[in-house]
Amino acid sequence: MNSEPLQPTSPPDVAARAIDTATDVSRTITELSAGLQAAVDRLSRAIATAREPGKPLSTISAITREAPLASLFVAFLFGVAVARRH
Repeated sequence: MNSEPLQPTSPPDVAARAIDTATDVSRTITELSAGLQAAVDRLSRAIATAREPGKPLSTISAITREAPLASLFVAFLFGVAVARRH
């Protein structure tokens, strides 16, 4: 038989737990950043597509350049209509 007393296993020290937590947080931030970058890329592509000639944003841009005050008035009325619904 072994005559040495059994020593209980000690839990990880505070520094090791802090490193593990920091690693997990870093990994989570990296994943969130990658997801956000993918969403921004998709949105950028959608906006670029909508700005092509004949598409909605292209038409709105042209109208705004030709009649900025009328466009501002329409945007104001749209904002008032949306605000009243809420």
